[in-house]
Amino acid sequence: MNNWIISIKNLLHKPLYAFLSIFSLSISVGLLLGIQQLDTSIQNQFTNTLGNIEMVVGAKGSPLQLVLSSVLHIDNPTGNVKYSEVEKLKKNPLIKKAVPISYGDNFKGYRIVGSTLEFAKIYDAQLLKGKEVENSMEVVLGNNVAQKLNLEIGDTFISSHGLTENAIEEHKQSFKVVGIYKPTYKVIDKLIVTNLSSIWDVHHHEEEEEEEVHEAHEHPTQKHEDKEVTSILVSFRNPMGLMTMPRNINVNSNMQAALPKYELDRLFRFTGVGVKAISWIAYIILLISCITIFISLYKMVKERSFDLALMRTYGASNFQLFRIIAFEGIVIVFISLFFGFLFAQLGLYFIVTLFKSQFQQDIILTYSIKQMLNNILIVILIAMVSILFAIFPLLKMNISKILSDEK
Repeated sequence: MNNWIISIKNLLHKPLYAFLSIFSLSISVGLLLGIQQLDTSIQNQFTNTLGNIEMVVGAKGSPLQLVLSSVLHIDNPTGNVKYSEVEKLKKNPLIKKAVPISYGDNFKGYRIVGSTLEFAKIYDAQLLKGKEVENSMEVVLGNNVAQKLNLEIGDTFISSHGLTENAIEEHKQSFKVVGIYKPTYKVIDKLIVTNLSSIWDVHHHEEEEEEEVHEAHEHPTQKHEDKEVTSILVSFRNPMGLMTMPRNINVNSNMQAALPKYELDRLFRFTGVGVKAISWIAYIILLISCITIFISLYKMVKERSFDLALMRTYGASNFQLFRIIAFEGIVIVFISLFFGFLFAQLGLYFIVTLFKSQFQQDIILTYSIKQMLNNILIVILIAMVSILFAIFPLLKMNISKILSDEK
């Protein structure tokens, strides 16, 4: 009979042992592959989102909060800064681009961001249809927004105050869709982009209604210098700007400068502790599952010593017996690898769906082939060691004694 068939029949003979071995090993493989793939995917996604943004300037507060709110758009802003600061930064010879952004409203949970035409260029966003914003109260939709909200060119909508969906505090002015961007797989896909005038006009009209009657006749527009923006996205002409500007702004102004790459690296160091902890838990489960495989195979060798001895008397070599036992362990390992990979993908799908529902942003799952192969190799090596220890009693098997005792 084929050795593989014998091994499979042995597994089916005691399904509980086989199930425990496969289940525990699958869980450890799933945790290892899943957590490392998720960590790699999130880091790649966040790094990709940075575009060519080298510095963010905003109100004093937490630099990490400033980066999360102004670059990744997943937190609240630290405050506002004067628009006049934008003009000052643009005139600085060390600065290549200074792109202001302003926000504070949303439509069904998607942020409305006011900026200039340079904002889309940061993310290499190109129009799928329509045109760029030219007038106040016009918007261009990120691709995810257009798909999820089923909005088309010419549609209008009314925004809500704040960064989360709120139908109670809606503004009276309506926005008009004039364009839709192609998918970029960056943060702009989940944004509604307009110009700064739109944000200023919406909030100025709100403030105007609250003024005294004798001030109601005043014109709603003001000079740009009197306006405010949420933050400024900066890129430099050369490394000298990166070395000198952040410290100069933090020390000599009432604003703060944050470096996105540095802040995200800091964030990943914190999250890396959790990744390592889960990875160690996975390795512990892996060790326990391999011990389970060893006990199962070792017990099988002891219980079937008479059958194995009888096979030896009919001409089977030690190597053939080794293969029967080893094939049983190998079947367990490869079934576990398959289910472990399946568990990892199911878990990642659940996490990505949860992340998307909370932050309206897709995570593109990526993984390092080298890292995945290293993990699989570790699993196989540990499992093979367990199998070798389990078949070790075959070397000391006393055929005549086993056969005589059985009689």
